[in-house]
Amino acid sequence: MSAALDLAQSLIRCPSVTPADAGALDVLQTALEARGFDCKRKVFHEDNWDSIDNLYARLGTKGRNFCFAGHTDVVPAGDTAAWTVDPFGGEIKDGRLFGRGAVDMKTGIACFVEAIDQFLARHPDFDESISFLITGDEEADAVNGTIKLLDWCDKHGEKFDVCLVGEPTNPKYLGEMMKVGRRGSITGWLTIYGAQGHVAYPHLADNPVPRMIKVLDALTSHELDTGTPHFQPSNLEVTTIDAGNPATNVVAAKISAAFNIRFNDLHQGVDLEKWIRETCAAHAGAHDLKVKISGEAFLSEPGKLATLIGDAAEKVTGHRPDMSTTGGTSDARFIHKYCEVAEFGLVGQSMHKVDEHAMVDDIKNLTVIYAEVLSGYFAKI
Repeated sequence: MSAALDLAQSLIRCPSVTPADAGALDVLQTALEARGFDCKRKVFHEDNWDSIDNLYARLGTKGRNFCFAGHTDVVPAGDTAAWTVDPFGGEIKDGRLFGRGAVDMKTGIACFVEAIDQFLARHPDFDESISFLITGDEEADAVNGTIKLLDWCDKHGEKFDVCLVGEPTNPKYLGEMMKVGRRGSITGWLTIYGAQGHVAYPHLADNPVPRMIKVLDALTSHELDTGTPHFQPSNLEVTTIDAGNPATNVVAAKISAAFNIRFNDLHQGVDLEKWIRETCAAHAGAHDLKVKISGEAFLSEPGKLATLIGDAAEKVTGHRPDMSTTGGTSDARFIHKYCEVAEFGLVGQSMHKVDEHAMVDDIKNLTVIYAEVLSGYFAKI
């Protein structure tokens, strides 16, 4: 069994559902310290948010610092009875590693650890730096994880030259896609108030439903943009509408809806929030509106790191990955402010699903790709 598979199994067997660590960072720290890394554990907390355990580890003290970033927290297993294996068992069968985190993204971390072994075996005279930036709340609100660990690193003189994030970026096969940016995300929760009454006497009631229809029509019919060379068009999706009214002869007293916008770098979250609030003010009448900006759109201009990932993936798999900004958010949205960042990891088809799994062959190949990236980056000029 490879070191990556062995470590991935050990990490999966820690049920580290956010915000619990469940020993996952201990497992990783032990593996890194055995390889000579200096490990720092930082617990961050904030009022009304969970305390989160994080890890920064560095091998070497000089030269360029190649950082690998990721997270050991996972989403809940969900209906465990629907799994064909123990979701926290790390079982290998039929050429696949199963378990929550097998794809997103404990195995990616394990692959990079073994990639360092392969790299150092080929370069025993290595005299620069490799680091890990590992958080425990990527799957939640990302308040006490990467963003604060980056700030701590900055204040303590820990600088990064490039950062590879090991999120599962490939839709169908290894080598298909890397991420060089991400869209932003903003969510709105709208409640419109009226007055309950009998449907036969509408003049004695105030129906909030037509006003909600007007608001949502104004929001969804507005073309935000047509996309950019690196980003698809921004889109607004209504995710729920609920009047909480089981009766057909009663006008509801209120109605609520939620919606989300995934936006490209033509927009800023604050400007979209202003537009949402103005639209609601024009059509909603009496209402409450809560808006949360989860992250801004960003593009890490493709440079040396993206080229190295493309070269390595093509060499190992025969496929040169597209440079994409599709998908949800990731902690790369914080890292890009510090250095060039790109994301590349396993195939993500089963992430967050029942029977999450990664192909053993993909794990082996991803390890080799990461080692090739390191060799290319630290090649003597």
